[in-house]
Amino acid sequence: MVERCSNRVSNLAHFLSRNAARWPTRPAVVQDGCTWTWSQIDSRVSALATGLKSEFGVSKGDSLLVQAENSVQMIEIMLAAFRLGAVWVPCNFRQAPGETAYAAEKAKAKVFLCDANFGAQAEAVQNARAQLSGCVTIGTSDFGTSYEDLVSRHTGQAFANESVDYNDPCWLFFTSGSTGRPKAVVLSHGQIGFVCANYMADLLPGTTEQDASLVIAPLSHGAGLQLVAQLVAGSAHVLLPRGGFNPATAFELIEKHKVSNLFTVPTIVKRLVEDPAVDRFDHSSLRHVIYAGAPMYREDQKLALQKLGHVLVQYYGLGEVTGNITVLRPQDHFLEDGPQTRSGTCGTERTGIEVSIQDEDGNLLPPNETGEVCVIGAAVCAGYLDDDDANKKSFRNGWFRTGDIGHMDEQRYLFLTGRASDMYISGGSNVYPKEVEEVLLTHPDISEVAILGIPDRQWGEVGLAVCVAAPGKSPDPQALTDYLNGKIARYKLPARYLFIPAMPTSAYGKITKKLVREHLTEQGLL
Repeated sequence: MVERCSNRVSNLAHFLSRNAARWPTRPAVVQDGCTWTWSQIDSRVSALATGLKSEFGVSKGDSLLVQAENSVQMIEIMLAAFRLGAVWVPCNFRQAPGETAYAAEKAKAKVFLCDANFGAQAEAVQNARAQLSGCVTIGTSDFGTSYEDLVSRHTGQAFANESVDYNDPCWLFFTSGSTGRPKAVVLSHGQIGFVCANYMADLLPGTTEQDASLVIAPLSHGAGLQLVAQLVAGSAHVLLPRGGFNPATAFELIEKHKVSNLFTVPTIVKRLVEDPAVDRFDHSSLRHVIYAGAPMYREDQKLALQKLGHVLVQYYGLGEVTGNITVLRPQDHFLEDGPQTRSGTCGTERTGIEVSIQDEDGNLLPPNETGEVCVIGAAVCAGYLDDDDANKKSFRNGWFRTGDIGHMDEQRYLFLTGRASDMYISGGSNVYPKEVEEVLLTHPDISEVAILGIPDRQWGEVGLAVCVAAPGKSPDPQALTDYLNGKIARYKLPARYLFIPAMPTSAYGKITKKLVREHLTEQGLL
């Protein structure tokens, strides 16, 4: 038997180096009427990497914490982190200062890079992380080094891609658990290298340097993986202007740049196909409209197929498995209802991935029996950063336990029927109620609270805060929302409040979401 001598793999930034050599003048990134070629991006990434190393002491294994809206700089920071052998740690740009400070502590951030209007977040990070080497701001600020000045000081300086092994971390992907506090999923160069090949095989077959991708979702999460995957093909990335999503602008960019693919959530697909702009612009270049993060209502799916054609691609996944569990291909989406539609399915296993349905003891269940969805494959993360308890709970007999409940049919189509945790998905973002509940319980007018995910036509699910008021208090819902603002990201805020005299409890005095939901249903309140 031949023993492998090394676990060395290609640094993900090699794709950038290769693209700059093969297609130096082809567009790499487009935003607000400006275009950067692969050669220009490669040069700027080397300048940034040089500046971060020489001025801030960043070296292999250090963490770069980032909080910014989608921009060419956001992309360059990611690629510079890879080139350095450092770890990219992106935050949701909507996060409150305290949430960003927690991420800085968890990741042991070396440098904080952010948009210039995130001064409160920068202050919180600096207060929480005394070992921080400094702050770099995209745009002019009075609290950090200018990003563009940093790049300009080192323009023209080459920087070789750091050598990396398969398990060398390159990305900390923040997710959450039922305990409420975010967990840092460790993603490696080798793992994401596999995902790139998988992505192109299952989600974007036939994509080349002639294609363009419209970036709608935040690059800090799934859209970032789609971007890295397409580095392999050399496709251009067209970023929406800052300031929020506008369907007409999206279709205008699709027509202008002959966009062939995009990634988003069902809510945004719905907004796109219901907007009059869908009939005003040419979108015939689209081949793959990828949606994930939540199921799509059947009627919305039909309208999207009518308006866009057979271009829908659904995938199901979690951050821990780099979004890589199942795929429902364009040929598996049907306009006409019938047995072939398999209504409610999220597709079949991705290439190189195996899914099983297991009971509480880890036994594999046969087709059509309901249990926990478990996964093995090269896309599964090595584990959570500094969290042995979470790792023990999430892995069993080599399988990653998703916490989702479902079943597979005889042809291995997966159907999700519930969640083992209390998490709900609003507009494609995971919301873990305990995190919000803990903050809401610090309000003097609130005695007890349980937040449930309830169906919503626009967002898929929203939060219903079921509250028991403190004695003698009559909380005002708007006042509670105002109280949470700034402490919790806006997408996590409850959409509705319901006040009840007392919480239902189990025989052991425990409040469970299941009991609360059953109580509300019995009382006709849900």
